[in-house]
Amino acid sequence: MSNAAEETVPSGYKRTEVGVIPEDWTVTIVGSVASVKTGPFGSALHEKDYIDEGIPIITVEHLGDRGILHGEIPQVSESDYRRLSNYRLAEGDIVFSRVGSVDRNAHVNTSESGWLFSGRLLRVRIQSAQVSPKFLSFHFHTEAFKQRVRDVAVGQTMASINTKILSGILAVIPSSTKEQQLIAAALSDADALIESLEQLIAKKRLVKQGTMQELLTGKRRLPGFSGSFTSTTLGACLVSMPDYGINAPACPFSEDLPRYLRITDISEFGGFQTADPVSVDSVESDKYYLQEGDLVFARTGASVGKSYLYDKTDGPLVFAGFLIRVRPDPQLLDSGFLSAVVTTNRYWTWVSMMSMRSGQPGINGVEYSQLPLSLPTTQEQSAIARILSDMDAELDALEARLAKARQVKQGMMQQLLTGKIRLV
Repeated sequence: MSNAAEETVPSGYKRTEVGVIPEDWTVTIVGSVASVKTGPFGSALHEKDYIDEGIPIITVEHLGDRGILHGEIPQVSESDYRRLSNYRLAEGDIVFSRVGSVDRNAHVNTSESGWLFSGRLLRVRIQSAQVSPKFLSFHFHTEAFKQRVRDVAVGQTMASINTKILSGILAVIPSSTKEQQLIAAALSDADALIESLEQLIAKKRLVKQGTMQELLTGKRRLPGFSGSFTSTTLGACLVSMPDYGINAPACPFSEDLPRYLRITDISEFGGFQTADPVSVDSVESDKYYLQEGDLVFARTGASVGKSYLYDKTDGPLVFAGFLIRVRPDPQLLDSGFLSAVVTTNRYWTWVSMMSMRSGQPGINGVEYSQLPLSLPTTQEQSAIARILSDMDAELDALEARLAKARQVKQGMMQQLLTGKIRLV
């Protein structure tokens, strides 16, 4: 009975080698609707030949999320451009990584038309008027298609594909070009929303950075405040010396055990990341619960200097041994003000210099105590911290909208690119 249920196909659909799809959709190989070509570079042109002004070259590093090209694009001279004219991109082309992450690919837009592509890429150029390039690009970003690419990749130490392999991979295409265009338009609208939110967040972060630069250095004073800032050190503003977290292994998350805070649970911007929670099971845990106003700093590795200001809305947290806790004296130092200071470029310059002086990639508690601070009164510190906290709240709300938009797009892809929902 189980097998019979698995074989049941809804009316209007059919079972194929890639799963159940609408009856009027087709399964074909990439090579039947497009040509696949390898780029020239590596032997024809080396990275040392790249110049500051010329014709841009797309390399594997530029294949960003959502199939969008990004990053600083290297360039070649006009003479090389003419010599390599067969390797120019056109609007609607799709470029694939040939080695490494072979499922990464990106769609070429009007602004990138005429650029060249490197030998670490494969160019897919649609040859059929019955196939929408934009639709095919979205199809190439489905997890099902990516998995088919990974399944046929070759190489012992590093995955790779070639023109023959990519040409032979199965693709699912609606027979109606109108339906392809409708699907592509809907997903493009979703991408446009995501891109607009990303740009707005980037702009807001720049505004916050400028505000911090002015307020934290005294270049701009809030109404009602004046006087000079006082030079001191972090250690002089704490109720006790910095202390280290618990030296205990993580265990699977349990509601009956404390939540464990590790370096990896702190985001790039000092937020608390709730994904992949773990717990800690130790009789010593009670000594390592964070309290409101506590900050923790990463003390070793590539993340040294990263910090997190404890927020009680994050729930009870026990901090791990690779973190150092500081507890500011509220009569001398506002925790929110300190949290802002340790995100500035000036702070990260200090982290870089201190890490080198220590002889190892790390900063210990004594060294963190030496962090130089320039402080206004605690009243002004608190006022500045509130302004920056409000800006952070706005950024958090935008980040939540962005995460939701990405989630919605993934759901749309799952429904539209499999034919579960039809736009006809």
